[in-house]
Amino acid sequence: MPKIEPFEKYSAEYDKWFDNHSDLYAAELGAIRQLVPPSGAKGLEIGVGSGKFAVQLGIKVGVEPSEKMASKARLQDLEVHAGVAEKLPFADELFDFVLIVTTICFVDDVGKSLREAFRVLKTGGSIIVGFVDRESELGKQYSQNRENSKFYKYATFYSTPEVLRHLKESGFVITNVLQTLIPGEVPKTILEGFGRGSFVVTKGMKVG
Repeated sequence: MPKIEPFEKYSAEYDKWFDNHSDLYAAELGAIRQLVPPSGAKGLEIGVGSGKFAVQLGIKVGVEPSEKMASKARLQDLEVHAGVAEKLPFADELFDFVLIVTTICFVDDVGKSLREAFRVLKTGGSIIVGFVDRESELGKQYSQNRENSKFYKYATFYSTPEVLRHLKESGFVITNVLQTLIPGEVPKTILEGFGRGSFVVTKGMKVG
C-alpha cells in the first residue's frame, strides 16, 4: 500500500523544505545532473512528487500515487500518471532513463519496483537512484528520529551496498556512484563513491 498519507496532508510543508534548504537541494540536483543523459533523452521520474527534480532536469513524465502532489506537478506542465513503482502504467522499453529520488525508501517492494523500472527502460537505458544513505550521519539521524517525522515515519532507509545489491539483482550493471552532502565540506561538493556523503546517487545500465 503506497505511503501517501503524509504527502496528501503536508504537501505544502514538503515543498517548503526545498525553499528552506536551497543549498542542500542544489547539491542533490547537482549530483543527479551529472548522471542524467543529455537533453533529448526520454525520461521518467518514479515518485515525481510536486516536480521539484523533474522540472529542473528536463523530465516530462512522472508517476505519483499522491493526487495532492501530482496536481502540483501537473501545474508545471508535467505529464503525471497515477500509479505506484511496483506496477508502472507503461509499455515495455519506452524510456531512455528512469529517475528515482528518495522514493526508494517509501516503496512496498524495492525489488519489484526496480524490476518494473528495468522493464520500461530501452536496452541501453539507465536508472538513476538518489537516496539518503542509512549509514551516513544524516541517515542515522533520520532513522533515530523517524517516529517524530511527518514524512519519514513510515520510511525504510537503505545503505548504499543494499541499494547496489537490489539494482544488480534486478538486472542492472552499475556504472557510477556519487556522493554529496559531505560533513565538513561545502554542500556543493560532489565526490565519487560512497561512505562520506549523506546523499548518494547511483546509476545502472540495462545492457543487451
